[in-house]
Amino acid sequence: MGSALFEWTFHRSEAPVSGFACTSVKVTDGDTLRCDEKRVRLTGIDAPELPGHCRAGRDCTPGDPYASTDNLQRLVGLGSVHCVQTDTDVYGRIVARCSAGEIDLSCRQIEDRHAVRRYAPISC
Repeated sequence: MGSALFEWTFHRSEAPVSGFACTSVKVTDGDTLRCDEKRVRLTGIDAPELPGHCRAGRDCTPGDPYASTDNLQRLVGLGSVHCVQTDTDVYGRIVARCSAGEIDLSCRQIEDRHAVRRYAPISC
């Protein structure tokens, strides 16, 4: 009896990726910004917390929170900011992959040593 070779192809049905542009950007800290009226947490990273923001018992990222915040502020000034939502966090913030021009903000914060990879996988 002969054997048959079957090839299965699976196609994932994905909704088109939709994003949003920021006409006004205000940096809150090294991993959070306000895009117009939206509170946005950058996906896949954790930056040092500003004084008083690291709750007891939490493993907060070490480093200089002011330098991290300043670096993100510098980065958002390099081009138009555009974000693609990936999730919503427990605080109701949009979790998003954001860029300023061609610069991925999460990846650059990691590369510049102002944040660490945390909470979600991120490919840079």
